[in-house]
Amino acid sequence: MRRVSVVMALFALALFVLAGCSQETKQESVQQKTEQASPDKKVKVGVTQIVEHPALDSIRKGIIDQLADEGFKDGQTMQLEYLNAQNDMNNVMTIAQQLAADKKDIIIPITTPSAQAVAQQAKGIPVVFSAVTDPVAAKIVRALDKPGKYITGTSDVSPMDKQVQLVKEFVPSLTKLGVIYNTGEVNAEVQVGMIEKAAQALGVKVEKAGVSNSNEVKQRAESIVGKVDAILIPVDNTVVSSFEALLTVAKASKIPVFASDSDTVKRGAVATYGIDYYKLGRQTGVMAARVLKGEKPDTMPVETLKDVQLVMNEAAVKDFGLSVPDKLKAEASVSK
Repeated sequence: MRRVSVVMALFALALFVLAGCSQETKQESVQQKTEQASPDKKVKVGVTQIVEHPALDSIRKGIIDQLADEGFKDGQTMQLEYLNAQNDMNNVMTIAQQLAADKKDIIIPITTPSAQAVAQQAKGIPVVFSAVTDPVAAKIVRALDKPGKYITGTSDVSPMDKQVQLVKEFVPSLTKLGVIYNTGEVNAEVQVGMIEKAAQALGVKVEKAGVSNSNEVKQRAESIVGKVDAILIPVDNTVVSSFEALLTVAKASKIPVFASDSDTVKRGAVATYGIDYYKLGRQTGVMAARVLKGEKPDTMPVETLKDVQLVMNEAAVKDFGLSVPDKLKAEASVSK
C-alpha cells in the first residue's frame, strides 16, 4: 500500500514538472514570435558605391525612397549605413569587409566593382546590387534567371547598338568613333565589345582609349584628338566621374561627345538613349524590400530597366555645331 502511494506521488510530481516545462516552452515560443514580429526592430541596411556622381547618386536616392515607401524608413524602422569608396579599389574591399563584419540584414552595392567585393565578403548575407552591366561576366551571379547563392539585383545594361546609331544620326560623316573607358572594369569591357560590334555593322572604326583611373581621362581624351569624328562614353564610373575634364578637351577640339546615361547628357554630352537611374534605384529598392520581408535572393532573377528614352542637351548640340535630325525631334526629351 505504501509502495503504491509513493509511486502515485512520484507520477503526480512528474506530471507537474512536465506541465511546467510545456508552459515555459509555450511562453518562450510566444516570446520568440513576438520578437520576430516586433515593428520596433530596425533592419540594418548597408549601401555602398564606388564613387559619387549624379547617375549613381540618383540610384541611391531611388533605393532609399523606395525602401521608405515599403515601410523601411531610415532612423525609424531601418538603420542605414552608406559608404563611398571614392573610386579607390582598396576602399572598395575594405568597405565590403566592414559591412559584412557588421552582420547587416542586407547589403546593397551600387556598380560592378562594389558588387564584386561585397559578393566575395558577404558570406551568406543577402545582397541586392544595382547598376551592374553584366553580372554574369563579372562573376557575381551564375545566370540572370537563376543567380544562385544569396545575391541578385538590377542591371543597367545600355543598348549600345542604338547608341552608335544615334551618333551616326547626328554625325552622318562618322567613320571613326572614339571610346574612352576603364580597362580594369568588366562592365566597361563588355560595353566596348558591344560598341565595336555595332560600329562594324555601320562601317565605323573604333578608336579605343583605355584608362586605369580618373586622373588619366583628360590625357587619353587629348590622345585621340584628330583621330576621331566623335566620342562615345559607355556606362563607366571612372570616366563619368571625370566627365568635365573630358568635355573641356572635346569642346576645345569640336569633337562631339555622346553618353550612355541621361545624367551625363545633362552635364554636357550631346545625347543618349539612356535609362532613368532614379527609376533603376526604385526597382532595386523593390527587390531589396522583398528580401527584407523574407524572400530569398537566389530565387529572384536579375532585372533590367527595359524602357530607354532619347535625351538631348540643346546647348551641347549648338556648342558642337550639330543639328537635330528631323526624325529625332519628336522623340527626344530635351535638356537645356
